[in-house]
Amino acid sequence: MNYDTIILEKKNSIGIITFNRPDKLNTFSSSLAQELNDALIELESDNETSVIIIKGKGKAFCAGIDIKELQGKKALEYIKLLELMEKMSLTIANMGKPVIASVQDLAIANGIGLVASADLAIAAEGARFGATAVKLGLFCMGPAVPLSRNLGRKKALELILTGEIIDAAEAYRIGLVNKVVPIEKLEEETLKLAEKIASKSPLAVQMGKKSFYKMADLDYEKAFELANNHFSILCTTEDANEGIESFLNKRKPEWKNK
Repeated sequence: MNYDTIILEKKNSIGIITFNRPDKLNTFSSSLAQELNDALIELESDNETSVIIIKGKGKAFCAGIDIKELQGKKALEYIKLLELMEKMSLTIANMGKPVIASVQDLAIANGIGLVASADLAIAAEGARFGATAVKLGLFCMGPAVPLSRNLGRKKALELILTGEIIDAAEAYRIGLVNKVVPIEKLEEETLKLAEKIASKSPLAVQMGKKSFYKMADLDYEKAFELANNHFSILCTTEDANEGIESFLNKRKPEWKNK
């Protein structure tokens, strides 16, 4: 598939999606929102891809929704627009393949929502994050959904009510990102994390991620029931047998993804 607002490339088993609107700080246009979702689905369907990285070209990771998209529409048109803008969050949650956000600078509004929606995130030391829509008489209602599940109610509310921009160190402290690295090491460290995950059984990783998201919305007892059922199924796979055999025989596993 050909894309205009993103760049899609692959490095071995790593799929890389790069936002390609640097002159617009990689803000979400309708086209970018649709192409991001299409690219995620394309990589999810690609048997040679195990892990996905999302990053931004130029200065910013993503500075939210293009403000021009938020003018002159009727209520039903806004609903359709916002469903498109937030679709990537649902797609990531329903995918088996892990998605890593690699943040080099600004991630605000829908940008911080994407960071919160990604399974993992690495930030450069100079990166900044904020749910800033309230400063424009709007509100980060969409980003509030993944933020509240990542950070808890009070911290998420603090960010979306104040519109405060926080630095990478604070984002790490509150659990929004997994790691903070020097800007010159961002690409290397992101790929290192992706490759570490890609070295594991793709089947185990994908089954495990889907199980994680499903059990997260269940009550405690039902979560264990679902997890145990999924683990039992995983134990019957060839990759599980290969993992155990290779461990016992002290050799490197050869995953078959089945």
